[in-house]
Amino acid sequence: MKIGILGTGDVGKTLANAFLATGHQVMMGSREAANEKALAWAKAAGAGTAASTGTFADAAKFSDVVVLAVSWSGAENALKLAGAENLAGKVVIDAINPLTFGDRGPGLAIGHADSAGEQVKRGLPAARVVKAFNSVGYAQMFKPDFPDGPPDMFICGNDDAAKKTVTEILISFGWSTIDIGGIEGSRVLEPLCVLWVDYAMRAHSHSHAFKLLRK
Repeated sequence: MKIGILGTGDVGKTLANAFLATGHQVMMGSREAANEKALAWAKAAGAGTAASTGTFADAAKFSDVVVLAVSWSGAENALKLAGAENLAGKVVIDAINPLTFGDRGPGLAIGHADSAGEQVKRGLPAARVVKAFNSVGYAQMFKPDFPDGPPDMFICGNDDAAKKTVTEILISFGWSTIDIGGIEGSRVLEPLCVLWVDYAMRAHSHSHAFKLLRK
């Protein structure tokens, strides 16, 4: 598939490399086509690879699947620059968390009667938005290796076919996947990131993930 990555940070680069490693073509998009971080990523990927760079709009037009991997504060502008018309009908993986940090530690800028996932969907009514990759640190997003086996990635979205596509991606990345329903499920998935970050800060470790135990 052709994958568009909107964002040049750690999450964007990690997922871009994961898609390259699993045989996809990847374009990393940013506000400007000559973004230094994007160009450095493509250079590190090597000449002749399936890595390319462009603007947010370029990446949106190029892709079959788009990953939204920008900060919450930059999300509205990134989607405006990408163009809703360029994302219509496409699977959009929303990896965003609307995190805030204060005296009491991490929190959410939105919740719990709304969510970033729902706002992304409202901004992209013709796109097939799926919340995923938001409940773990970027270092564990590809091929997570834990003694008790693969952790679970919780996803949600309104389009079953889109969730099937995302589930197949997650399986190829080494994850077990749990579908919790419609995009309003972002209201409970985004607080999972707060829990993940809070534990990371207290334990001084980023090597943890969630797993649902069943009987």
